[in-house]
Amino acid sequence: MKKEEKRMDRKDKIYEVLFVCTHNSARSIMAEALLTSLGRGRFRAHSAGSHPSGQVHPMALLTLERMHLGAEGLRSKDWAEFAQPGAPALDFVLTVCDKAAGEVCPVWPGQPMTAHWGVADPAAAQDSAADLAQVFWDTATVLKRRIELMLALPIAALDSLALQQQMRDIGRQ
Repeated sequence: MKKEEKRMDRKDKIYEVLFVCTHNSARSIMAEALLTSLGRGRFRAHSAGSHPSGQVHPMALLTLERMHLGAEGLRSKDWAEFAQPGAPALDFVLTVCDKAAGEVCPVWPGQPMTAHWGVADPAAAQDSAADLAQVFWDTATVLKRRIELMLALPIAALDSLALQQQMRDIGRQ
């Protein structure tokens, strides 16, 4: 397939995006909810963890509520779900924490583009309840800005190398 044909295929495509974090309880969950809302049907967001906690952090859910985002269906899950037969063919896999970025990842169906968008773990903060709420809010705000930058990319017009560089650059901002 020629470059221009690939770009045309991307124009109407719904992109499958997986946000990966170690515990899949806060950052990746919030990123999933943010992209689901902001992506307006152009993106299908997922999240998973290398060592999932099995539960979504209550402050992540409260933060999503404060941002007027739905949390229905969000759950902590293992990234192995997305490496199984029948899993969505991922277009992007974005790590949002340092530990997951350094781990050996599964072989993802669809050979997705990967980038690291590391954000400090809000669940690790030892702050008061009020301060913890602010830490989660700040984390969600960083993720929201990065997702907005991603959504502003002319994905259909960029070749794969340029798109890969843009995705990596977003994580450095």
